Amino acid sequence: MEQSAWLCAETDDAEGTRALAGAVAPHLGHGDVLVLTGDLGAGKTCFTQGLGAALGVTERITSPTFTIVSEYEARLPLHHLDVYRIDDPDDTLDLDLPELLEAGVTVVEWGERIDAVLPASRATVELRFDDGDRHPDSRQVRIGLHGPSWLARQAALARDLEPWAVPC
Repeated sequence: MEQSAWLCAETDDAEGTRALAGAVAPHLGHGDVLVLTGDLGAGKTCFTQGLGAALGVTERITSPTFTIVSEYEARLPLHHLDVYRIDDPDDTLDLDLPELLEAGVTVVEWGERIDAVLPASRATVELRFDDGDRHPDSRQVRIGLHGPSWLARQAALARDLEPWAVPC
């Protein structure tokens, strides 16, 4: 069984979600995969925007809902997938996923839909609307670290996510 650990955080708004993602970016390397899951409108694209900005993407990042894949040049190439419209993991064969996963960072919105074709070693970022009264736009963010390479980064990530940290 693959080992995992979870880090939990809260953000007050879209800018906070972008800033949190920006704190994750320095910990990324070639071949890293982040699977974004959660409520519709909870900030998956905002997270990707913050990650991209911190990696040096200068283009405007939008959700590739209809194109499925957008690619951005940066310190590390950023591959941004939105697989919401994919019903069967076999439908990803046309995406040349193995090649995308090799170079740069790959972010997959709605990645749970194609879980079977994604590597076990990854970070899972769950974004949910906060049910509490903290702030009307607040989000709960849980980051699952799966696999040895992600677990090796746990302490450094926890340190850099401290401004947003909450108990899991």
